[in-house]
Amino acid sequence: MSLIKKFQLIARIQYIKITNWEFWPFNIVYIPIFIYWLYLSFKGRSFFFFSTSNPSIKNAGFLMESKYDIYETMSEYLYPKTIFINPDKDIKLITHQLEAKGIQLPFIVKPDTGMRGLKVKLLHTFDELYTYHSNARFSYLIQEYIDFENEVGIFYIRYPAEISGMITGIVGKEFLTITGDGVSTIETLVKKNDRYLLQLNNLSVIYGKTLKKILPLNEKYNLVPYGNHSRGSKFIDLSDLIDEQLSSTINLICQSIPDFYYGRLDIKFKNWEDLKNGENFSIIEVNGAGSEPTHIYDPKHSIFYAWKEIKLHCKILYKISLANKKIRGLAFMTTREGMKMLRENKKQVALLT
Repeated sequence: MSLIKKFQLIARIQYIKITNWEFWPFNIVYIPIFIYWLYLSFKGRSFFFFSTSNPSIKNAGFLMESKYDIYETMSEYLYPKTIFINPDKDIKLITHQLEAKGIQLPFIVKPDTGMRGLKVKLLHTFDELYTYHSNARFSYLIQEYIDFENEVGIFYIRYPAEISGMITGIVGKEFLTITGDGVSTIETLVKKNDRYLLQLNNLSVIYGKTLKKILPLNEKYNLVPYGNHSRGSKFIDLSDLIDEQLSSTINLICQSIPDFYYGRLDIKFKNWEDLKNGENFSIIEVNGAGSEPTHIYDPKHSIFYAWKEIKLHCKILYKISLANKKIRGLAFMTTREGMKMLRENKKQVALLT
């Protein structure tokens, strides 16, 4: 690639990032929210008031929670077959565990304490597992790959004094998938899509020379088989699909998770009617107090809409936390405990990047 073309590509990437707020840095987007958080902290007399929102989850699921510990509180039919792996475990023992659990290739690997899709991979061979395990400096999960084509994030809240909760938002996820034209390479097809172009460096690391492959006409290729916004998935606001039947199903699921009052369920499913009926679905992840109402990332929404929704959910989080404190006599996390959590999270991020 010539120097001029490289400059043009860099300029295009920067233009995409600047003109689409969904790609702005987290710290920039959340500046106004931080001010509102300070206000709530002053009212609650604790910067870490969220800590009582989901009492049975470490740190209420804000940071440093264990995904495996959350799965362990759930009925097994609700989530994929999963095993927990320490980084110092013998690889031979891992293969025995996989056989005993009935997990077959391909499967997902992801940090037990993770964030924003870091170090999440779909592995197709045991050689890939060996490489991942050899490089891992963190505990991770091996999880059955659920090949349902559809994925949503459903945000759920329930006030402690109430029996039933409610869905406050649904986000649909379009995976980073390209369709061949019989002429263009995978790399060329990626460059044609503004959203996908932002993932080009990551894709180059993962796929290498495979990006130079020409896809046959109409052949679809899923480059990132999990719905993560930071990994190229397009998020679509499906909140208009909230109805009584879906709400009832999600209520039953969330009520079965001990002390779960606030968070987002990331779910893969076969079709919408089955999901509404509580059939043919699997909960990929349960996110707690640190959850975003990710339907805000639909490109049709403005930054002002996003701020309004985030502020609303912060207010709900505060009310739930305060109610648990009053009703159940729970104490907010102390400043010392909160700062320790933040330090641990900083170390964890360093391990994953």
